[in-house]
Formats: sequence, structure tokens, C-alpha cells
Amino acid sequence: MVQKSAGQGEMAGAPATDEESFAGNVLTTATVPAHQRRAYWREALSRTFGAVDMSVPREVNSGTIRTAPLGRLQVTTVDGGPLEARRTPRLIAQGAEEQYVVVKLLSKGDARLEQDNRDVALRQGEVFIYDLARPVRLILGDCFQTKSLVVPRQVLGLSESDLRHITASPLRSGTALGELLSTCLARLADEAGTYRAHTGESIARNVVDILTVLADERLGRISTGTPSGDAALLLRIRAFIGRHLEDPDLSPKSIAHAHHISVRYLHKLFEREGTTVSRWIQSRRLEACLRDLGRRENTGLTVAAVARRWGFTSAAHFSRVFRAAYGVSPSEWRDVHRPESALPSQATPRTFPEKVFV
Repeated sequence: MVQKSAGQGEMAGAPATDEESFAGNVLTTATVPAHQRRAYWREALSRTFGAVDMSVPREVNSGTIRTAPLGRLQVTTVDGGPLEARRTPRLIAQGAEEQYVVVKLLSKGDARLEQDNRDVALRQGEVFIYDLARPVRLILGDCFQTKSLVVPRQVLGLSESDLRHITASPLRSGTALGELLSTCLARLADEAGTYRAHTGESIARNVVDILTVLADERLGRISTGTPSGDAALLLRIRAFIGRHLEDPDLSPKSIAHAHHISVRYLHKLFEREGTTVSRWIQSRRLEACLRDLGRRENTGLTVAAVARRWGFTSAAHFSRVFRAAYGVSPSEWRDVHRPESALPSQATPRTFPEKVFV
């Protein structure tokens, strides 16, 4: 049976990471006798990859999988030898992972990916995306390492048509978007499990924003080349908002001042996205309150205290906007949402299934 731990030593052949400081789950062959490693590794991959046909060599020398939750997202690092994974229409119909999109950095080795009638060779340092709602085939070569972010489709916010433009279409390491995305992914994976919740989620949101820019670029909505101008500025502003949600004085004026632009220009940036600065801030704060109200360690906090923590100065106003967004009051949502129970459909998408193909 696969063992989970958060404190096993560094495995032979793995990169120099400190497993003992990693706060997520670790599956590793390091402590498994050689004759048991293949069975162990197949089961570890099955737990991680979910509804997929998996092929591994007869002899497995080493392998490690590290996973950590990040709100509704999940970060995974895999080190191992050659394998092939196929997600077929039959397995898609059987599994529960179709609501997720995987953003993956190939930080070591080479690979091949097939999806949406594209068959691409992948090199070290490249980032690629695939959609679990459609058939996909992934082949990883000898001594590979991948760092992945699993994103619910609703968080990504791209239409089916837009998403098809970025799957199996790698970002080369020499491009500006590729460098930006690979840096964010590498940081998330290397430091996963050590962040305060809202810090990690803020960084993860940057990855989501970059993917949106990528889709716009591929669809010709912004100029190709570098993610400059308004698109890059908007990424920085959203990241700034994420870092300052707890500040009740966060406002369009303070945001514009921090980025050396006018308030009018700031409003124009968000208007092009179909929203306003205030709505964006309120939405991010509501998401943070929703998470905190459902956490076991926060059961002693009042609703008003959670609201204040995330910048809401009026408990009455917070209750009104929470109900408008999720269909229930904060107290009703917290009463229903116990740590072992499922989220109400009005509130947020369901949490990760036991197996997620990453």
C-alpha cells in the first residue's frame, strides 16, 4: 500500500529539495525495497493521475510525488523515470476530473503531448496546458521532473473555444510569457505547503491571469510578442490587489498611486475586462471569506471577525454582498459547511476528487 508522509528523506537521483520542510503529501520510492518499487510507483501514480491508463517500465529505480493544496487549486511536483499516460473517452466518462485544466512546467527531461489534433515535442523549461475534459496522451522520458498547477475550469474563466487555442501548444522558454509563467509555476511548486493560504492563492492567481493573457494573444485580441502594455500592467495590478486584500483602505486611488497611473486609466483597464476595480476587489475578498468560514481552525471566529480580516468594514454590508454572490448568508453557509461535508452548490465548485490527473 502506498505510504504518505511529509518527512521522508531526499531520494537518490532527485533534485536537491528539502522534503523534511515540505508541508504537503509526499509519495516516494526511497524507502521501498527494490523488488516492490514498481508496484508501489504504479499505485502512487494511480492515486495522483486519477482516471488514466498508465504505463511504466518493469524496473523502477526512483520516483517521488509531492502535492499540496492551494485553495481550490493543487500544486504537484513529480520526479521519476519514463512513463506514458492516456486519458481516453471511456475514462473521461468514468472519472470526475473533467472540470480541471492542468498547467505543467517540464523542469527536467523531455516529453510529448497529444491533444486537440496537436502532437508536440516538449523540451526542458517549457510550459504546456492540457484539458482533462478531452482525450490526452502524455509521454515522459527518462529522468523527468514536472511541476504542475491543477486549475478548476471555473477559476480559469476561459470559454471552451478559447481553451482549445492554448492546449498542447507549449510556451517556449525564450518567450516573455513562457519565462513569466515558468517562474511562477516553479516558485509555487518549490514553496508549496509553506505559504499562508492567501499568499499562495495570490501567486496562483497570477498564473491564471497569465493564461488569460496567453489565450488573448493566441486569439489575436492583443498584439503578439511580449506581454507588455495594458495586459502586463493588469497582471501586476491584480497581484497587488491580492496582496493587499486585508487592507480596508485598499481603493482605486491607492492602487492607481502605487502603479503611477491615473484613477481614470485604472478604471479603463478593468472596463475592458467587463468589470470594475471595486467589483474585482469585492469578489476576491468574498472568496477569501468563503474559504476562512469553512476552515476548522476558524470555527471560533465570528462572521464579523472574518469579514474584518479581509477588509470589510461593515458586517451588514458583508452579509448582503455574500448572500447576493452565493445565495446564502455567511452564517448559513458556515453552518452547512463542515470540514467533512461537501460545499453547497450555491457557494463554490466541489473540492478535488481523490485522484486528479497531474
